[in-house]
Amino acid sequence: MTKKKNDLILLKIEDMGDGGEGIGKYEGFTFFVKGAVIGDTVEARIMKLKKSYGYARLMKVVEPSEYRREPGCVHAGRCGGCQLQAMDYEAQLAYKAKKIQERLIRIGGLARTPVPEIMGMEDPWRYRNKAQFPVGTDRDGNVVAGFYAPHSHTIIPCTDCRLGAEENQAVLERVLAHMRTCHISPYDETACRGLVRHVLIRKGFATGEIMVCLILNGRKLPAAEALSASLREIPGMTGIMINVNTENTNVIMGSELIPLWGQGYITDRIGDISYRISPLSFYQVNPAQTKKLYETALEYADLKGNETVWDLYCGIGTISLFLARSAGQVYGVEVVPEAIDDARENARINGIQNAEFFVGKAEDVLPRKYEEDGIRADVIVVDPPRKGCDPAALETMIKMQPERIVYISCDSATLARDLKYLCGEGYEVRKVKGCDMFGWTVHVEVICLLSKLKSNHHIEVELEMSEMDLTAAESKATYEKIKDYVLEHTGLKVSSLYIAQAKEECGIIERVNYNLSKSENSRQPKCPSEKEVAIREALKHFRMI
Repeated sequence: MTKKKNDLILLKIEDMGDGGEGIGKYEGFTFFVKGAVIGDTVEARIMKLKKSYGYARLMKVVEPSEYRREPGCVHAGRCGGCQLQAMDYEAQLAYKAKKIQERLIRIGGLARTPVPEIMGMEDPWRYRNKAQFPVGTDRDGNVVAGFYAPHSHTIIPCTDCRLGAEENQAVLERVLAHMRTCHISPYDETACRGLVRHVLIRKGFATGEIMVCLILNGRKLPAAEALSASLREIPGMTGIMINVNTENTNVIMGSELIPLWGQGYITDRIGDISYRISPLSFYQVNPAQTKKLYETALEYADLKGNETVWDLYCGIGTISLFLARSAGQVYGVEVVPEAIDDARENARINGIQNAEFFVGKAEDVLPRKYEEDGIRADVIVVDPPRKGCDPAALETMIKMQPERIVYISCDSATLARDLKYLCGEGYEVRKVKGCDMFGWTVHVEVICLLSKLKSNHHIEVELEMSEMDLTAAESKATYEKIKDYVLEHTGLKVSSLYIAQAKEECGIIERVNYNLSKSENSRQPKCPSEKEVAIREALKHFRMI
């Protein structure tokens, strides 16, 4: 490439990366540009060069994409919360669908995965029922609250995020005013001094109940009663609490809770089921989309009324209770004791008696209950954290041989990894949907249905040779034709080995290769992902897949 660092280049943005960066090519060299939208033509300054790609800073949008829009928030681009504010909402859904599909193919090896449907929002604003605001000081020493800038702990002041509840602004302004009046210092991460670290706000959208939790580097807040009286003036205020976190850590919340006023939880509803939510409980942040997600989980579970269902990583029992009314027995597992307390209380207040909950790691509880107590599963539902399922939990799931597995994930990469394992152990992916829980961000929830393969079911078909119309894959195109097609349409050169690997991934059975290396331990290069995609396009063109 003829250009170097700090040079200006003109790029046509043809794709978008996992982090929402625009992707364009200059002289065959790939560049990632933050803030660029697919379809844009942009002027960008080269900031960093690697061997085969680089990073560039957006300087000017020369020709805007049809998908570009004016951001709905004045902090867009500076705040690290939203990555897609400059992108049309429908285009966001298409981007997320493509992202899911590509990861399932590339990481999961699920070659025939179609582009999944994405359940979008009717209104993608004010959807978050939970917000955590870090508290600090600006350059002038003023106390501020807001969100971290990308890849830093620099706070961008913001008391009214358009993704959160409108009441958040009133809460934050009263907390900040109290800190200024009483000379209360925010926590300084570098010096490990100061008192107020974060402000957590939760709202029950169905009930209107609001809870405020102040995360402190200590156990007492000066003039706490005065702040409590001020916060109680906000309509819907239900509880005010202190959370103690005196550790030098990036983990937001500690384990100790101290009530200041009111109850230590809020209640909310999904459908006709009520839930009690405490400060430490996991609860989906988008209640309207959660209802769609759980209704899909219920559909995929296909319960008839007598099944035994395991809900792994169950939190406060949201999915467990949603399924319990259609199942024989539901067992939930969660590592957070407070969440299990809420789950048991939630079962009680909803009059659900066929749900039992266990405290512990899924990878510990599930094997023990299966091997020692003989508790089996007809259906297993998993909704793990971003890191995915623990290998021990996956192994036990295979041992239990449920008819169906419903996998809900907030990270399609770890989902694809786990699906690859499950599909290698006798399951197949039957359905995939996305659910846009996090509008204006790159994140998307995914729900999959896996069914156990039936090894004893087969179909016998008799064909006369005269009826064969040369539909076998080998008759469609030679290796040379595939190579020529790929080179003409992508500029990539591919080997016969790479074509053979792509065919195998697509389920095309090859003839025996008598030209294999004589060494049993010979290692073959793996087809790069971009070449595999190009080969697949050629196979589609020749109607081989």
